[in-house]
Formats: sequence, structure tokens, C-alpha cells
Amino acid sequence: MAGRFVQRPTRTTVRGGHVAVPGGVPRPAPAPGRVRTWVPDGPLDLGLVLGPLRRGPADPTFRATPDGSVWRASLTPAGPGTLRVAARGAEVRGEAWGPGAEWLLERLPEMLGAADDPAAFEPRHRLVAAARHRRPGLRLMRTGLVLESLIPSILEQKVTTDEAYRAWRLLVRKYGEPAPGPVDGRMWVMPAPRTWALIPSWEWHRAGVDNKRASTILRAVRVAARLEEAVRMEPGDAQARLEVVPGIGPWTSAETVQRSHGAPDAVTVGDLHLPGIVGWALAGDRYADDAVMLELLEPYAGQRHRAARLILLSGRVPARRAPKMPRGDIGQL
Repeated sequence: MAGRFVQRPTRTTVRGGHVAVPGGVPRPAPAPGRVRTWVPDGPLDLGLVLGPLRRGPADPTFRATPDGSVWRASLTPAGPGTLRVAARGAEVRGEAWGPGAEWLLERLPEMLGAADDPAAFEPRHRLVAAARHRRPGLRLMRTGLVLESLIPSILEQKVTTDEAYRAWRLLVRKYGEPAPGPVDGRMWVMPAPRTWALIPSWEWHRAGVDNKRASTILRAVRVAARLEEAVRMEPGDAQARLEVVPGIGPWTSAETVQRSHGAPDAVTVGDLHLPGIVGWALAGDRYADDAVMLELLEPYAGQRHRAARLILLSGRVPARRAPKMPRGDIGQL
């Protein structure tokens, strides 16, 4: 029994890459990660490119550090992996750990927008042109992973972002696995499809996820392999495949392929706020609906998602005229 019940390490015991445990065996430092460097062919803003992958400030699969690095924990086809990306001058350095390290590094350029073509976008409004001028490092990422964007998008259906972020955080931490690499237990890899399928109904309830969203996720993970195949399709065809699953509509499929495919034209329809923001920015119409938004974005056909992102980055949004949507928690019921 000796050594099984040792004093737990505290934050002050961390020294030199290992945790010193008084009376116990020091925990070895993580193995060095695999490294790849890449030089983009133009400006690149890591925060703008990878920001859409972050599901709230406490997302256990995403971490931004003060030195400008971005960390991601992903469940790849090769297994779990952790990726650290940092820009140093004109060069981007990626370092990865875990079974999925090679997979992540191989797709590092695509994840940072190498397959995107910002030059194909031509601003048609002064506000959009100004936003593009201020944010030259905006590129559309392509993760090559469908389920890791689909499941949190389903959790965000018809609820406040705080509720969705809380559900994602609780479920990933409880049913995911610790991310490989030097993350000090602060990052987690999302659960595998089979694990999602085995989550008991009461745990969905405790996380604040209603039966409709939980059932949609369960239907999706049962056909996870078929959905992941959609990454090799064109974005429109991929959306059509996703929408075959009951409970996945145009809003959810667009939010997914924007991240998994880097789809420049996958504009989000059915959103509570986006039509009013686009309508206000381009036509002074705060009450615009989806039809009006699509009409205003028609000059950007083929690049409507990029146009919408630039409009959001412009900061021109209508003043709030109603209270925020109240936050609910069915786990309290």
C-alpha cells in the first residue's frame, strides 16, 4: 500500500517540468512534442482564425495563453491529440502531442487557412472594406473534423450561449479524457462517439441539455462515421448530409461546415441576432429577417460567410432594445 496514498501536489510544488510530491515519486515531465513550422503566404491572425473553435472562455478543449499561443485538444481519426500553435514573425510553429499529433501537424496549414483564398473576396460596402482593411489576418480555417464542431453547435440550438457553453464544459470534462502533452490537467479531449451514446439521460439533464438536443446528438453519433465522411464533400453536399439527421437544420449544418470545411459561402440562417446585425450594418434595418439578410448579402455570393464575419468584426451592431434572453437551467428542476 506504500506510495498509494501520497500527499497531493499543490501549485507551489511545480518546478522544472515535474511535480514534486513529498514522500512520493515525482511525476515525469511530458515527452517532447512533434514540431512543424509553416510560413503563410500572407498576413495571419491566429486569434481571428482559430477563435470560432472556442466554445466559451472556459472551453476545456481550447486555451489561449498570454504569449499569444493557441492550444487545442482534438479527437482525431488517429486518436487524441493536443496542438500548440504560435506565430513568431512570419513563421508559424506547431507542436503536437499524443497519438493524433502527426494527423494534427499534417493538417496544420489547412487549419490555419492555407486552402482559403482571401483575395477572392471583393468588398461592396464601405463598412465591409474598412473591416477587411483593419483585419488583414482573417482567414477561414478548415479543421477536417465534423463531429467536434457539430456537437457543440447542436448544444447551442435555441438556448443562450452561456447555457450551451456550460453544457459543453461539463460534459467534456466528465466524459472526455485528459489531453496529452504539457497541459497540467487543464485541457480535455471531447468524448468518442460511443461515449456520447452511453451518457445517461439524467446527466444530460444535469448539464442543462433538454431531451430534444440530447436526442439529436445521440442520433448523430450513431452515424458518426458517415458524418465524418462529409469532410471530403463540397460544403453544400456536406450540409445536405448533415441535415438528413433529424434535429439538424440549416443553422446547425452551416455552423459546422464553416469550421470543418472552411466554407466561405455557408451563411448562417435561422440565427436570432445575425439578420438584424447584417441588416443594420448594410441598410440600417435592425428588423431584417433571413430573407432580407440573404438579399443584402447577394453581392457577396460565394463569399457570404466571410462578408458576415467582417460585418461582425466591424462592431456596428444595433443598440439593444429588449432585455437579454433569460438564462435557464433545467438541471435545477
